Parts: sequence; C-alpha cells; structure tokens
Amino acid sequence: MNKKIVFILTVVLAVSLTMACVSAEGIFDFFSSADANTVNNETNLIVGFNSKFPPFGYQDDDGNYVGFDLALAKEVCDRNNWTFVPQPIIDWNTKQLELDGGEIDCIWSEFTINGRENDYTWTEPYFNNTKIIIVKSDSSISSLSDLEGKTIEIQQGSSFLNTIKNNQTLKDLLGKVNEVDGYDTALMDLESGVCDAVICDSGLGYYKITERFNNENFKVLDDTISHEEYGVAFKKGNTDLRDQVQKTLDEMFEDGTVDEIAQNYSQYKIPEGLIHP
Repeated sequence: MNKKIVFILTVVLAVSLTMACVSAEGIFDFFSSADANTVNNETNLIVGFNSKFPPFGYQDDDGNYVGFDLALAKEVCDRNNWTFVPQPIIDWNTKQLELDGGEIDCIWSEFTINGRENDYTWTEPYFNNTKIIIVKSDSSISSLSDLEGKTIEIQQGSSFLNTIKNNQTLKDLLGKVNEVDGYDTALMDLESGVCDAVICDSGLGYYKITERFNNENFKVLDDTISHEEYGVAFKKGNTDLRDQVQKTLDEMFEDGTVDEIAQNYSQYKIPEGLIHP
C-alpha cells in the first residue's frame, strides 16, 4: 500500500479515537456531575418487625401494618422528620443478617433484650413482658403450682424454653411441654381439652383471647412465670442512630405520648407493661 495513504489513514484513525475518548469522558463527566448535584432531603428509617405478633406489629383487615411498636416508631420518625418505612421480616431467623447488611435500620418488634445484650446496640428497655398462663374458664387450675403434671402448650421457638432450661424447679414442676406452630393452634387445643394450659407473652395472649377467641372461654391466672424486657435493637456499634431514637423516646415518655399510644391497646394490658425512664 502507498506509504502516503497509510500515513493518512493512521492520522484519521488517531483523530477518531481521540474524539471518541473525549466524547465518552464528557458523557461520564455529565452523569458524575448530575449525581453530585442531586440532593436527597428525605431520610428513611427502615424498621424491621414481625408482622405476626399483635398487638405490637401486625397487618389489619385493610392490609396496613399497625401495632403498638409501629405506632411508637412512626411517632419517633415524625419528630425527626424521617420517613417511616415498616419492613416485615419474613424469616425471623434472618433478622440479624438483615440488620448487619443494612436492609433494615433497626429491629423494633417486641424484641427481648435479655440474653442478647451483646449482640446488638440497644435502647433502654421500654416494655416489661410477662409470660402469662391461660386456662379454660372452668378449669380447676388457679395458680402456678396447680400446673404440676399438666400438659402445657407453647409456640414453637418460644423464649419460655430458655426459662425452663435455666429454672430446674420450674422444669420439675411442669408436666409435658409441647411446642405447636402458633398460639391459635394452642388455644384451640386448650378449648378442646388437648392441653391443660397455654403459656405465652402477655400482650399477644390477651390479644388472642380478646380478638380471636371468646373471652368467656378462658381465664388468665394471677401468677406469672417470667419477665423479659423489650428494647429497640440496632447494628452493633450504631450508637448515633440509637442515641437519637433514645432521646426522642425519652421525650415521648416525658410528655405523655407513649402512655397515650399505649392506651389504644389497653384491652391487651399494654399500659401495665410500660417501663418509664
């Protein structure tokens, strides 16, 4: 090929490549500049929760996520100009992975501090949960001691299992303790005589016998078995967000807002469980 032609083609190719690079650089600069100038003034608080644990967090008949915990979280968001984003945790076993991975900002869902103190960064406890004993209204069982040799049902994975494990006296007292797939099942078994008593969390227990079953068929014993403290859990080390939420919660307790919200769930004994700062 003629050397002159080769030279001209080489020059043309070099110029074309240079222009392409400049154009590409300009395009990337444009997008980078656009991103740099985009300001998001909206801050979300993504609250992870168990959507099947009324009255703390659940889905109402209209499909809305409601409950005592969610009402507290929403009020905290409103006071901080945050957008409240309730995020159901589908598999409760993945809650810490979702928190550590940034999929949620906190776990606010009747979440027990006891035994998990070092796993998360916690707020101060705001609710004292008790394990209540539910029996049939015509049952001869009237106290904890009457459970000796009886058949008890609890929800599968209940923290009550740890209570039994750490309390030999209670373990020796109780008869057969069966795990079932939910408290609806347990209460139906109680109603039909399959078991003698159901042990569950106070708020959930009162909700179930009030909303799902006939109150007249059951009674709650005066004796309680154990106490657990609920708190809001954040990723280990996330003290900044925890401190802001704690500060707002303290203000809400001080001005009576927490008590006011709790009164909306008084039929489930939520006001009685509040832990004031």
